Amino acid sequence: QVQLVESGGGLVQAGGSLRLSCAASGGTFSMYSMGWFRQAPGKEREFVAIISGSSRSPSYADSVKGRFTISRDNAKNTVYLQMNSLNAEDTADYYCAAKWGLVSTTTRASDFRYWGQGTQVTVSS
Repeated sequence: QVQLVESGGGLVQAGGSLRLSCAASGGTFSMYSMGWFRQAPGKEREFVAIISGSSRSPSYADSVKGRFTISRDNAKNTVYLQMNSLNAEDTADYYCAAKWGLVSTTTRASDFRYWGQGTQVTVSS
């Protein structure tokens, strides 16, 4: 059983930056591919980014490519999402998720078994 706890959300002005963190416990962190998803009010949960256990070949949704960076520190059992050039469309609850397997490029939320409780990001325009 893997537990995930996100932090780092908050209110930021358009054009600003935030870094989200997700601390994992209860499993061999490096064996999991980690993803970030988000859900805006009234919308479905959508893929944001994924990173493999070895940090190779992270991939991103087109809407955040070039602005967001996913990274991980396996020694600290933590995955990060650096978000730059934020805009109002980035306002959402952000969730980290874990999927067993060293390498994955999936963008489907249903492929991830473990989820955090979410952290809210609000971008004011």
